[in-house]
Amino acid sequence: MIRFDGVSKHYPDGTVAVDHLSLEAPTGQITVLVGPSGCGKTTSLRMVNRMIEPTSGRIWIDDQDTASMDAAQLRRGIGYVIQHAGLFPHKTIIDNVATVPLLLGERKATARARAMELLERVGLPTSFAGRYPSQLSGGQQQRVGVARALAADPPVMLMDEPFSAVDPIVREQLQDEFLRLQQELGKTILFVTHDIDEAIKLGDQVAVLRVGGTLAQLAAPSYLLAHPIDDFVADFVGRDRGYRALSFQSTPELPIRQEPTVQIGATPEQVRQATADGWVLVTEDDRPLGWVEPSRIDRDLQPQMVHRGGTVATVSGPLRNALDAALSSPSRRGVIVDDDGRLLGTVRAHEVLTAIEEVERPAVHAEDLQPVEPPS
Repeated sequence: MIRFDGVSKHYPDGTVAVDHLSLEAPTGQITVLVGPSGCGKTTSLRMVNRMIEPTSGRIWIDDQDTASMDAAQLRRGIGYVIQHAGLFPHKTIIDNVATVPLLLGERKATARARAMELLERVGLPTSFAGRYPSQLSGGQQQRVGVARALAADPPVMLMDEPFSAVDPIVREQLQDEFLRLQQELGKTILFVTHDIDEAIKLGDQVAVLRVGGTLAQLAAPSYLLAHPIDDFVADFVGRDRGYRALSFQSTPELPIRQEPTVQIGATPEQVRQATADGWVLVTEDDRPLGWVEPSRIDRDLQPQMVHRGGTVATVSGPLRNALDAALSSPSRRGVIVDDDGRLLGTVRAHEVLTAIEEVERPAVHAEDLQPVEPPS
């Protein structure tokens, strides 16, 4: 557990970076700090490991006041991951990962063996061990940074925009890998990001900070989307928050229809016979590949003719995916598959919307209701 108890950071020039911040990051969970530039996210994070000293207030890790601990010892017991990974360019990957265990006095052979295990755990081949950071891509370097933070098996991890310097596809892969690791390891994590979508995806709870370093709202992602406490939080979370809130709702039973399909190599006549509205679903081994327009086929159906833009939703996945599947499909029929990726059928957007109307919203917390002034 990490607890901020009335923590402030004031600079000599009068700048207030953090102002009387009080919040708790529960043990074994991910707490995400999010907010606009200048709201004190990184300052708050770096006060935990005393890279920045608070002006006032206390920060506790479990039952220990961090101000009473030796700063170097404190830092060695906390995993720290930053943007661009922050690897030592003159050290090999294995030596980068083994850095903290070696500083803690662990035998070199033991530290290196642990480093090799961690490379595999974060999805990197052990053949990378002898390479240098410059020989890896940005996403690979970021994985090494996570492995290094885990090397001493710290109970607490601080992560400062660790995935913001990579492209969107790699970023999503890193986020998924990070969530998988957290499910296995159960660390207490304080995570800073400026991206509300990342905060909603990764956080067990999300702390929205205002400029000036004050806490606007602390809540679970689903609650934050459903019940922003004021206009600032509502604007920051985004006007499409109702749509994103569907990510936290399981897909109910939908009226899934059997969908006529064709295989690659089908003749134009076979494709035409399979549709009544101008689109046919193409499958391979019962798995959907995409849609095709019969009017485009003058010979046998080939892979390059398949329209692959539509989302495929898993029947056990979130309701948002089912709606997106229906809205993104060129045929306006959302493709639904089982957990093994095999086709179950299709659903239309209005049918998903009917299911959404029956979804129960999170109840508003009493403390989030603004008192109503009695009439004078």
